[in-house]
Amino acid sequence: MSDGEEGLIESPQPPRPGPPINSALFGLLVFLGTEVMFFAGLVSAFLILRAGNPAWPPVGQPRLPVEVTGFNTILLLLSGYTVHRALQAIRQGHARNLNIWLLITGALGAIFLGVQGFEWVRLVNYGLTVSSSVYGGTFYTLIGCHALHVVVAVIVLLVVLVRSSTGSYSMHHHSGVELCRVYWFFVVGIWPALYGLVYLS
Repeated sequence: MSDGEEGLIESPQPPRPGPPINSALFGLLVFLGTEVMFFAGLVSAFLILRAGNPAWPPVGQPRLPVEVTGFNTILLLLSGYTVHRALQAIRQGHARNLNIWLLITGALGAIFLGVQGFEWVRLVNYGLTVSSSVYGGTFYTLIGCHALHVVVAVIVLLVVLVRSSTGSYSMHHHSGVELCRVYWFFVVGIWPALYGLVYLS
């Protein structure tokens, strides 16, 4: 090695920057973007149908359970807080607390669906069905689509809970919990707008 080469020291290669956003999270956000457009289409159809009817809700249709559904709304909003606490727990390395908060979140989601299903049975018995009127058809389509999304959210959460109970998540590896929280936030966040539009207007 020559004298000029002795002073040359290879500098370490700088670490390659990672992607600005996790690919799974990006895919989920794209999917949720399409879901937002889907609900926007349903809401637009609802508003057009409502504007075309002089009496809304139509005369003779049963009154929607505003108070019960309002309480149910509070439960769903609370579940958004509990799923956030679940993510906080695993970020701090508390796997047991993660399981507890996931269980609470799942229970709140199941209660929301149970109360909603019970009220739907009562509405059907009172004569409000999908085929009874345009009002009934739009009600069950719009609110039913949201309920379907809540069912999916509960199933996803149960999968995350099962994986959590087997030790699949840690302080540094918990992307499944993060994705679950994002989807849960979506179904929680869209509900107050639907409640105000359908039940309170």
